Amino acid sequence: MESIYLVNASLLLGAALVLVGIFSSLIATRFGAPMLLVFLVIGMLAGESGPGGLAFDNYRLAYLIGSLALAIILFDGGLRTRLNNFRSVLAPSMVLATVGVLITAGLMAVPAVYFLNLTWAQGFLLGSIVASTDAAAVFFLLKSSGLYLRHRVGALLEVESGTNDPIAVFLTLMMVQILSMVTMEGAALQMASIFILQAVVGTMVGIGGGLSVSALLNRIHLPGGLHPLFVVAFAVFIFSVAALLQGSGFLAVYIAGLIVGNRPVRAFPSIVKFHDAVTWLCQIVMFIVLGLLVNPAKLMEYAVPGLGLALFLIFIARPAMIWVCLEAFRYKPKEKLFISWVGLRGAVSIFLSTLPVLVGLPHAEVYFNTAFFVVLVSLVLQGWTIPLMARRLGMGLPNTVPQVRRVELDLPGQLDMELVGYTITEDSNFFRNRILPSWARPLMAVRENTIVDIDNSTAFHVGDYAYFLAPPHQAHRLDRLFASDGDDAAPVQVGDTIFQTYSVLPDAVMRDLAEEHGFRVRSEEEEMTVQEAFDMHFLGRPAVGDKITYDRAIMIVRACNAGDITAADIVVETIKTGPDVSAARALFNRFVRPST
Repeated sequence: MESIYLVNASLLLGAALVLVGIFSSLIATRFGAPMLLVFLVIGMLAGESGPGGLAFDNYRLAYLIGSLALAIILFDGGLRTRLNNFRSVLAPSMVLATVGVLITAGLMAVPAVYFLNLTWAQGFLLGSIVASTDAAAVFFLLKSSGLYLRHRVGALLEVESGTNDPIAVFLTLMMVQILSMVTMEGAALQMASIFILQAVVGTMVGIGGGLSVSALLNRIHLPGGLHPLFVVAFAVFIFSVAALLQGSGFLAVYIAGLIVGNRPVRAFPSIVKFHDAVTWLCQIVMFIVLGLLVNPAKLMEYAVPGLGLALFLIFIARPAMIWVCLEAFRYKPKEKLFISWVGLRGAVSIFLSTLPVLVGLPHAEVYFNTAFFVVLVSLVLQGWTIPLMARRLGMGLPNTVPQVRRVELDLPGQLDMELVGYTITEDSNFFRNRILPSWARPLMAVRENTIVDIDNSTAFHVGDYAYFLAPPHQAHRLDRLFASDGDDAAPVQVGDTIFQTYSVLPDAVMRDLAEEHGFRVRSEEEEMTVQEAFDMHFLGRPAVGDKITYDRAIMIVRACNAGDITAADIVVETIKTGPDVSAARALFNRFVRPST
């Protein structure tokens, strides 16, 4: 009976810790605290040296939980990465995620040798452990602070954060194996062979697994609700197969997620929503377990060298790496400075620091406690200042797109369309203009508890809950039309020609604007942001009143600071069926004259 009691008590304690972690996320959102820091603190407080008094030193179990959680988190990262959106930053991101991680690990070996009396190989191992950044912490803070980053800066950080973890895992595993060898003879060749094997096997398993998941989702008919669970289980399966074949399971699951997220698959909306909850749970459990491993008394023994390493990483290693890697990609000094500051270390670093302990390497305690301290300093110093740095350096812009509730429903057997629903409000752009993109089709409305068939956009009423068919990858672009937003100017009409003004973000992608508003852009401008398009047309110095004319739209600079656009409008000719086109054109040109 005592053993049954212990099992039940363990379940109660585990559930309580998860619930505390979930509620603590509300505190993190309210005060802008790094989410990872909150979960780590909860784990430390529940540990043996904290008020909880829970003794936990099972590094093998922590490694198992961390591997499982990280595999799911990395798969989710790939699942949400749209290659079309990040094509323009793919090259610099890959350089940062590969060469950049190597440079960071090498630079961090210098203070590790002198502060901790390690050998150069041991110092490189510690540098590899702390070489990767934490995407979840970065974008949680940016989202909670209501900031949008300029497109190529935000996209670069997102792709780098999602892809540099597998490289850091490569380096750490290689160094652990090399330091476990009896002799260092042939270590360089051993390192190269391990790296190639892990990269090749991980890539092949990831590609095969991603294609298999996509094919199976579209061909087999699972009972409702099992598609998301099937994807999670398959992601863990891909990770395990790659690892057993001596490849990188972390690289494999990221590539698999990338493939699934960029192919048409059945039940994609439900898969993404399920992954939202699962990745949150994985992060909470992993961070709390890692926090439980820490002994605060031992941690403080490494406070001085840990602080030295953290400051070296933040102010020397990361900036130097960014300047070297981005030199060939024409990034401005302010952009490089901000990118270098957004280098938060997180769960991956702590997770990797358990490997030396697990295999019994000398100085294992040094790796773990130092890496943990570096992560804490990074989260406190950088975590609370990222929104401030974004504003000071002009990289962050307020989110001027109002929040709107969107419901997405996957259609059984349908791969290229999904059902999305919005509430029709009187001050929404849709209700004012009654215009939809060509790729969205009205289907029905729920009006006073009655379903009403709808065959055109003019039949909707205020208060209707409207449903539309839209491609899954474009459904989110309807948000702007259905948001309650009084900032956009009312439409101007001449005969049957209507001109509508919309506020646009300087980091909005031109291709997205063209698809949303129905005009064509030049091929060389498709991947550019609004800022970059004006920079090209006006030699990097756009001013208030500058205009770029397209076939059915004109884009205008409304506010600018030393060449950096802070406000812009796009005026779209939405209908042109009337006979008086010349009069409409004359009004169009007068209408877009910049206001003084």
